[in-house]
Amino acid sequence: MLADRRSNFDLGPFELLDAERRSLLKATEGMKQRRNQVNEEITRLKKAGQDAAAGIAEGKDLAERIRALDPRLEAIESELRGILMTIPNLPHESVPAGNDSNSNVVLRTWGERPSFSFAPRAHWEIGEGLGIIDFKRGALLAGARFAVMSGAGARLERALIQFMLDIQTREHGYREILPPLVVNTKTMTGTGQLPKFKEDLFKVEGTDYWLIPTAEVPLTNLQAGETIDEELLPLRYTACTPCFRSEAGSYGKDVRGLIRQHQFNKVELVAITSPEKSYTELDRMTDNAQEILRRLGLHHRVVVLCTGDMGFAAARTHDIEVWLPSDGGAFREISSCSNCESFQARRAEIRFRRRGKKGTELTHTLNGSGLAVGRTLIAVLENYQQADGTVLIPEALCPYMDGLERIA
Repeated sequence: MLADRRSNFDLGPFELLDAERRSLLKATEGMKQRRNQVNEEITRLKKAGQDAAAGIAEGKDLAERIRALDPRLEAIESELRGILMTIPNLPHESVPAGNDSNSNVVLRTWGERPSFSFAPRAHWEIGEGLGIIDFKRGALLAGARFAVMSGAGARLERALIQFMLDIQTREHGYREILPPLVVNTKTMTGTGQLPKFKEDLFKVEGTDYWLIPTAEVPLTNLQAGETIDEELLPLRYTACTPCFRSEAGSYGKDVRGLIRQHQFNKVELVAITSPEKSYTELDRMTDNAQEILRRLGLHHRVVVLCTGDMGFAAARTHDIEVWLPSDGGAFREISSCSNCESFQARRAEIRFRRRGKKGTELTHTLNGSGLAVGRTLIAVLENYQQADGTVLIPEALCPYMDGLERIA
């Protein structure tokens, strides 16, 4: 399964450490057993009024030898945990095998591509032409991969956020959360961002704080360390937050425009449920995310990611890809909905108790974008652009734009 996932996990170092750990444990247990025997002998000798000095000396020696091994044992166990934390989730049996996106399988397609009587422009040309996106000032303020939205552009971003949250909370039953934008190492580890993806994250220097790369991190960890009553499941949360990503490894990819930014807004969906209902929940979450694009009238498709294209924590992922007319026309990811099964719940210790039964079980956790706001804005600008350089506002968004029907 790890080979199918293109994982470069090397079992060798793990086996060496595990062998050393077993050897040390055997030695330690042997010395502890001998120490117990010595203590019993000391007690017997003292009761008999005999000299126990030799036994006391041996007991002290054994205690010191045991203490001397403890730091190495702790170090080995820490290294083993670190290695285990780098192993990705195992793919569900329904996931197609493959090395990259070429092996992804299209589940369904919705809508029709718009037709243009002119050569459609890319969103950065549209945004700069309308004066609503400013990449130069973004670079001046922060650097590459930042942008400034203004006027109708800023309003459109805000309208999309409110539109998405209204649908997800009022119609789909998600509870809106306003979480912290910084979390600690334990929280990042709970959802699988750490330790493997440290280079992709922004850390607050001199602290244990990390900027969140997605609201999935705080939303999933809301239940960390808890046991939930079965009748409360599923729990469904949504939040719109800025997301911060270093985009390590993306050098040269999507260098223009808003596709790959260091900071962007995203409406996130998270569900925590019982194992037997998690794949029904995945289909539901995918449909919830799709509904935004259907209301906006944007042509899109849903694909199942193959084993080699899935994210680290996912057991199965549905990508929603919106069609963009720029660059010759192509589908671009606008949402990933994943069932992580018990992978994150095991790390974050999220469990549930079945009604009338003793003991607890790990929950399944799911997450998805509902949607990535910046990429949705891109899709609106490109799909609703007009020959005169203006952009029509989708009908569903007009009430959120104070009735504005066109950006000119």
